[in-house]
Amino acid sequence: MFFSPVLMHIPDSFLSVPVSVVCWVITALALAVAVSKTNQALGEKQIPLMGVMAAFIFAAQMINFPILGGTSGHLLGGALAAIMLGPWAGMLVMTAVIAVQALLFQDGGMTVMGANILNMGLVTATIGYGIYRSTSNQPKPIKLFAAGVAAWLSVVAGATLSSFEIWLSGNAELKVILPAMLIVHALIGLGEATITVAALSFIMRMRPDLLDADSEAVKGGRGWIFVGVLTSLGVILLSPFASSNPDGLTRVAMNLGLISQSRPAPSALFSNYAIPFLGKTPFSTIGAGIIGTLVVGAIIFLIGRGMKAKS
Repeated sequence: MFFSPVLMHIPDSFLSVPVSVVCWVITALALAVAVSKTNQALGEKQIPLMGVMAAFIFAAQMINFPILGGTSGHLLGGALAAIMLGPWAGMLVMTAVIAVQALLFQDGGMTVMGANILNMGLVTATIGYGIYRSTSNQPKPIKLFAAGVAAWLSVVAGATLSSFEIWLSGNAELKVILPAMLIVHALIGLGEATITVAALSFIMRMRPDLLDADSEAVKGGRGWIFVGVLTSLGVILLSPFASSNPDGLTRVAMNLGLISQSRPAPSALFSNYAIPFLGKTPFSTIGAGIIGTLVVGAIIFLIGRGMKAKS
């Protein structure tokens, strides 16, 4: 049986206007710093890696895996992006992914996009990079353990921040939503940690130079770019088999009566990760996923090229 990926980001109705505005301001300031820092340190050979990481994270986020209680989880990828690219470039990659998801796929509200970027992109990248880099001089097993802890903690931190935002918006009591979000996302974080450690273990074995903090240390050759793109597209082929159970946030919101299982009327070009004229079919989901993967990868690549040209 085939399934379509479930929508997974905060919708507009969850947050009040003041909370959304504050999140936008914080996000805008952080991204301004990220652009400046990335522009100063961006190496020519790091640009393709940014595009590949954006494509892979978009593709991987379409694969919802089941957890207990009829709930599903999915990769966030912020920790992985920051470990691979550094915190600032990682933030830009996550911003592109989340923006494309909202604009093309109606996944997450437009007014609350600042909150979604903050929760899933900025916080996760900061925590992921900080914890992993603290073990930079340690053996590989310790590094991988630290990456797993960072990935798990990034999911829990994002869930905590989302809980406070919903509480401050007056849509739930903190004593109710916070423990509910933490319980389910502690489980989802285990999946995040597993995927992150597996990806880094593979990279450490095959291309350890890609994890060098000095972007110019990345060795030449475009074969790894080709492999990265093919891997991302290969992940998309699994998207029709993604769990159709609500994700952690959606499940908690349904249990608290914030939303029903019904979805808003489609308004984006590829709403619900489907191509309109193909209906709800596996080919529709795969086609929409391929388009999204290529779009987000191209956007980040062009942004990187533009920043490098200006510098």
